Amino acid sequence: MLQNIDVGLVVLNQDNEIQLWNSFMENHSGLLSSQTRNRDLFKLFPEVEKDWFQNKVQSVFDMKIRAFSIWEQRPFVFKFKNYRPITGIAEHMYQNISIFPMIDTTGTVNNICIIVYDVTDIATNRRALTEANIQLEHLSRTDKLTGLYNRGYWQDCQEREYALFRRYNSKLSLVIFDIDHFKNVNDTFGHQAGDEVIRQCAATLQKNARDTEICGRYGGEEFVAILPETDEKSAMIFAERLRQEIEKLSVVYSGEKISFTVSLGISQLKKGTDSALQWLEQADKALYYSKENGRNKSSVFSHN
Repeated sequence: MLQNIDVGLVVLNQDNEIQLWNSFMENHSGLLSSQTRNRDLFKLFPEVEKDWFQNKVQSVFDMKIRAFSIWEQRPFVFKFKNYRPITGIAEHMYQNISIFPMIDTTGTVNNICIIVYDVTDIATNRRALTEANIQLEHLSRTDKLTGLYNRGYWQDCQEREYALFRRYNSKLSLVIFDIDHFKNVNDTFGHQAGDEVIRQCAATLQKNARDTEICGRYGGEEFVAILPETDEKSAMIFAERLRQEIEKLSVVYSGEKISFTVSLGISQLKKGTDSALQWLEQADKALYYSKENGRNKSSVFSHN
């Protein structure tokens, strides 16, 4: 029975010498029982982390209690190849192990028993589920056309940043901008060309943003950037750099070169602003001022 059960059985003495090595371990290690008996575990399997393993088993010897290791903490103890066809995407066998004291008639523990469970199916399925959930979460908050955050997600971020400002009074600015005369782009070159212009505009925004800055698509040809730890002066530098880079862009679609500009509005969040929505409206008013005064420019909302 010990030879044929579908788990690994290993018995070690206090010198880490193998006393029992069942068929499961033979099949997966390529070493026969006769080749492992009375051999040092760490010399046969140098991939087993000695300090971690000895610390684990010492409590079993000393306290006569069980010990465990699960794949979420350590994917494997023995570096066995995975040969299961269904879970072939995993290079190595994922393992859970249980370590039991083997108490003799005098109450002494001279040997321990290690049971090795192949949990590759469980591990790979759970990892696949986790990856799928990550992808779904990413899709749920991302605008499909641009790859920027969608309106629902960046507005949640805006609310969070507004709440942090109320608590810590940190510097925080919002930039909103849209593509000038975008209807003319669609009418002249077609909606697919307009989509490419939007994508290029979004890519330029993303390239100019730091990791801490939140970039999103408001809708249509309109975009936002939330800039933590940024006052209106620094936000203006960001906006102007972005405006100038977009002005230099030349989007080629079906052999046609399309040039375009953007207008931008900036609002630094300050005390007296009653909500995240009001903060957005302030930036929008600054954007409107830019559009009313010639377009292709950046304007800051005046709190006076």
